[in-house]
Amino acid sequence: METPNLSYINSLSGGDKAFEKQLITIIKSEFPKEKDVYFKNIESDNFTEASENVHKIKHKISILGLEKSYAIAVDYENNLKTSNLEGKVDFETILQLITDYLVTL
Repeated sequence: METPNLSYINSLSGGDKAFEKQLITIIKSEFPKEKDVYFKNIESDNFTEASENVHKIKHKISILGLEKSYAIAVDYENNLKTSNLEGKVDFETILQLITDYLVTL
């Protein structure tokens, strides 16, 4: 499994530490809420809404440098649109990986 990193954020910021901190703060604020809504939609079998949650979350996956995980999220998002849960375990593993990483920032 890949390791989240700040490479993209660092390259985007051009060395502006305040910008980096602001972006990280936004991710740390939004990600847990988006994750919670995703799980609520999955538990309620609201697959269309869950696919929209995955769509939002996959951008944070990309920002955290997880290229392979991004591809997994894209496939899972498309599967959810047809009520197919293939990729759920892998996607939820990625969510936990990001959750654990954000705690260290």
